Amino acid sequence: MAPHPPELSELAELSSIAASLEQISRRVTALADAAAAAKRDEVAVNLIAVERALIGAVRRLERLLAGGS
Repeated sequence: MAPHPPELSELAELSSIAASLEQISRRVTALADAAAAAKRDEVAVNLIAVERALIGAVRRLERLLAGGS
């Protein structure tokens, strides 16, 4: 069964969510960098994991918006 693209009514909302996640990802990156600079390695490692998850979510949404699955 072929994947169904998002409905037109969903596109704006999904695009907005992707943009919000990008902004949050940048904020998390800044916090991770600050934690690493302060030698708070455990915090930095966890924030980097969060950052990667957010980046993955943004990419997946972008693929969905582009018509991919």
